[in-house]
Amino acid sequence: MTEPHRHTTVEDAQGIAYGAVMAAFGVLVLTHLGLVTGQTAGLAVLVSYATGWGFGPVFFVINLPFYWFGYRRFGKGFVVKTFLAVAAVSLLTQVMPRWVTFATLDVGFGAVLYGFLTGSALLALFRHGASLGGIGILALYLQDRTGWRAGWVQMAFDLALFALAFTLRDPVSVLWSVLGAVVLNLVIAINHRRDRYIAA
Repeated sequence: MTEPHRHTTVEDAQGIAYGAVMAAFGVLVLTHLGLVTGQTAGLAVLVSYATGWGFGPVFFVINLPFYWFGYRRFGKGFVVKTFLAVAAVSLLTQVMPRWVTFATLDVGFGAVLYGFLTGSALLALFRHGASLGGIGILALYLQDRTGWRAGWVQMAFDLALFALAFTLRDPVSVLWSVLGAVVLNLVIAINHRRDRYIAA
């Protein structure tokens, strides 16, 4: 069987650029509707809603402590690519509202659209050796060090985050947000399968 070829630098750049643009557009949809999400992006969204600070700077700063865990777990290449992806998303979310506005966006459709956009963004980043940082990295690090299952760590964080969201947002918006999070996770669960899809 022929060994798969590694992605070239140009291919990695395209994949990370795609992931960053789609993730930023997903955040634009999410925040336009006043919804929330899980993981580090969700924490940044809640901080942004509570303080009025822009999502981009908050997301960038929140991710800073997690690069050390990423370096220990995945190495320098992963950290560099992830830093670039996070920086790009942080910047794009600040400027994209000047380029895109919504006259009409149904909240149910918007929640599903957010899930599809962000799911495809994360798939692209994962397949090019990057991520959007944060809790996922910490969860994998803790799994290596303590044996705690990464999925359970992430789920516990998200449950706490959505519980907090109920104190800051109206219940209906939070429930629509859960739909978006479910769609996102289904996209990842169904498509990010190393036993079915090989990407060097």
